[in-house]
Amino acid sequence: MAKTVQHEAVLPLWDERPPGTPADLTPDIEERSATPFRANRAMTGIAMPGLTAWVPERPNGTSIVIAPGGSYRRIVLDKEGLEIAKALAPLGVTCFLLSYRLPDEGHAGRGDAPLADAQRAIRLVRAHASEWNLNPQQIGFMGFSAAGHLAASLATGYDKNLYTPREDEQGISARPDFVMLVYPVVTMQDAGVHAGSRDALLGKTPTPEQKYARSPEEHVDTSTPETFIVHADDDPSVSPANAVAFYSALQQAGVKAELHVFRDGGHGFGIAGAAPLPAAGWPDLLAGWLDRIGALPDGHSLLEKTL
Repeated sequence: MAKTVQHEAVLPLWDERPPGTPADLTPDIEERSATPFRANRAMTGIAMPGLTAWVPERPNGTSIVIAPGGSYRRIVLDKEGLEIAKALAPLGVTCFLLSYRLPDEGHAGRGDAPLADAQRAIRLVRAHASEWNLNPQQIGFMGFSAAGHLAASLATGYDKNLYTPREDEQGISARPDFVMLVYPVVTMQDAGVHAGSRDALLGKTPTPEQKYARSPEEHVDTSTPETFIVHADDDPSVSPANAVAFYSALQQAGVKAELHVFRDGGHGFGIAGAAPLPAAGWPDLLAGWLDRIGALPDGHSLLEKTL
C-alpha cells in the first residue's frame, strides 16, 4: 500500500515558536455551541501553528489546506474546518487543517504572521508530497471568512519573502495550485471592508499604503491560481462586494475563476448551517469545479451524495 501521512497527525509548521511570539501565549479552545451534539469550537492563543491531517480512505493524490475563519481573532475549528475535511474525504481529497497565528495576539510583524504560516503550510505539504503519495501540482488552499483574505493573500503573495525557508524547502514554491474562498473577507480598503478583520490584522489606524498593500484584489496577476468563490447576497457581516472584487480582478487578469453568490445564506454557514437555504448547494458546485480542473482524477461522484 502506498504510504500516506498519518490520519490526524499534527504537523508543526515551525521547529520552535516563531520569533516574536509572546512568551505567555497558550492555546485555548472555547465551546460556543448551544446544541449538545453539534460542536462549534473556537481556538485562540496559537503560539505553535500547525497542520492536522485528515486522510480519506482512498486518497487520490489531491490535497487541500483548509484555513478556518474567525475575524483574525479566533479560528473556528468545526464548521469551517473538520466539517469541511470530512465532506471532502469521500472525494479522495487529503485535507490539512491549518491553525495559524492570529495577528491581534501580540506577534511581531502582526500583519505578516498568518501569511507566513500559509506559505509554510503549502511548502510543507509540497516538500513531503512524494513521501505522502500526494501530487505536488494538485495542492489547493481553502479559506473561510477572514481566512478568505488569507487565501487571497496567499494566491497573490505566495512569493513574498516573509521568512527564510529551511534547507529542506529551498526552491519549493508556496504557490497553491488552486484556491477556494468561502464568504471571504478580501479588501482592506474602506469601501466594503470588514472592520473587525482589518483591525485585528493592521490595527485601528492603518495607513492608506497598508490598506492597499493588504488588499489582494489590487495584486492579482496572470500567475494567480484558478479560484472558486462562494458568498451570500444577504451576508450581514462581510459584503459580497469582497467576492465580486476579487472575481473581477481575476477576470481582468485572464485567470479562470468561478463565482457563486446565493440569494440567501447569511454568513458563516459552513455546510450543515446552510441547509435548507440556497447556499446549501455550494459543496456540490465545489465538487464539480474540482472535477473540471482535474483535482478529482478518480472521477468521484458529486459531494452532495456524500453528505
